[in-house]
Amino acid sequence: MARYVFITGGVVSSLGKGIAAAALGALLQARGYSVRLKKLDPYLNVDPGTMSPTQHGEVFVTDDGAETDLDIGHYERFTGRSAVQADNITTGRIYKNIIDKERRGDYLGATVQVIPHVTNEIKDFVIDGNEDYDFVLCEIGGTVGDIEAMPFVEAIRQLGNDLPRGNAVYVHLSLMPFIAAAGELKTKPTQHSVKELQALGIAPDILLVRADRPIPPEERRKLSLFCNVRSTAVIQALDVGSIYDVPSAYHREGLDTEVLAAFGIDPAPAPRMSAWEEVSARIHNPEGEVTIAIVGKYTGLKDAYKSLIEALNHGGIANRVKVNLEWIESEVFEQEDPAPYLEKVHGILVPGGFGERGAEGKIAAARFAREHKVPYFGICYGMQMAVLDAARNLAGIEDAVSSEFDRNKGTAVVGIMTEWLKGNQLEKRAANGDLGGTMRLGAYPHPLKAGTRIAEIYDSTDVSERHRHRYEVNIDFKERLEEAGLVFSGMSPDGLLPETIEYEDHPWFIGVQYHPELKSRPLDPHPLFASFVGAALEQSRLV
Repeated sequence: MARYVFITGGVVSSLGKGIAAAALGALLQARGYSVRLKKLDPYLNVDPGTMSPTQHGEVFVTDDGAETDLDIGHYERFTGRSAVQADNITTGRIYKNIIDKERRGDYLGATVQVIPHVTNEIKDFVIDGNEDYDFVLCEIGGTVGDIEAMPFVEAIRQLGNDLPRGNAVYVHLSLMPFIAAAGELKTKPTQHSVKELQALGIAPDILLVRADRPIPPEERRKLSLFCNVRSTAVIQALDVGSIYDVPSAYHREGLDTEVLAAFGIDPAPAPRMSAWEEVSARIHNPEGEVTIAIVGKYTGLKDAYKSLIEALNHGGIANRVKVNLEWIESEVFEQEDPAPYLEKVHGILVPGGFGERGAEGKIAAARFAREHKVPYFGICYGMQMAVLDAARNLAGIEDAVSSEFDRNKGTAVVGIMTEWLKGNQLEKRAANGDLGGTMRLGAYPHPLKAGTRIAEIYDSTDVSERHRHRYEVNIDFKERLEEAGLVFSGMSPDGLLPETIEYEDHPWFIGVQYHPELKSRPLDPHPLFASFVGAALEQSRLV
């Protein structure tokens, strides 16, 4: 039977519960255990799919088409296990499920209440489908004391009693701030946070304490005494140079040892940490560096591009180089010449996005990369903007636009496809449908044309990648664009949806309709990002 680790947070948000959960999962895997990670999000949205990237960060998409919290991406990157819809749930989906059941009469006329109906729904989510795993790590979003998180905290309290004795362990992540005026690290915020958790019926087994400097032994003893936690279970979580240093750092501090001891697993299998040590060595001892310009529209919040940043770092790991990122708001290129911004970079990446704002600047970036032979990687929207550059400046379609801009102006070289095949099933969407319903979401297979650069990079012509977009390159213009030199190197199996483009006469110019960054991992960098960073390294020798 699976053992459960429940991870809560206190004092402030953004302490890194997702990284902590993912790193603990990686440590348990290093000891030979199978692991599953789940995330409980307290917000009322059914999923983050319609939330602004500048407010919530990126939306991480799974193979089965779930739009999930960005922490799910950390789980995948650290454990290598592909997440599914059932690994992330929100208050919105919990209540939607309950209301649907109530309307159907499933509760047989009972008064539907937070306890037991909401908490039972949460518990069902936590324990379902875990038969094949040794450990299930469940992260509760937000901080202890948040009113919206109360049902989740109550549900995991109940699970502590519902599960067999010794099958649930509680890890609480807290903050120990340094007060410069006093010259001291302060334990009181953690004490109050644990007191709040205890008042809700949960006594943490392990304290994971974030700090920016080593915690003195006397302060750790104080936390142990006042928080009713074994002294060895007060684990300091110090800042590190890279998130990929976290598994090794937590192992040195004894987190995985304490978790296993809390379950009565002693002695535990020895961990194999060599892979993570190699990743850290490559990060901290690069043999060179490259600069990549990211021309986007959400550059004010880097979490909007979290998986993209990490995938570029993975490309750096694969090539043993440091990847420096030059963030450029695409609207700048609608007013200014891109040359001063781009002539010194070694690669240009235009990421995904939605809406017309900044589109012309992205087209200008694609044109600069094409004309100046700078490695270019266009992802989703970035591919579409490269196609519009080709249409306008090579194929003579001067008024080429996307119908996402204005359906009544210009020639829609990019638009909404209303039907396509996914396997043997016909899928449909409407321009005026719910925002979530108009998306092409999840993993789609697509063959690559043999002999193309992208097929060589994948070392295969059979590829499946994750999608999240509404608009497609209009197949009606494919022949004309090909005559102008644009190569459509990958198409959907039914031949209706362009998936990848490239130029034969360019050192490295690839656009993809999907999001390869979602499948890149530090121990297994995505081949496109490894190749792109490699091309940037070659470019750095020319600049």
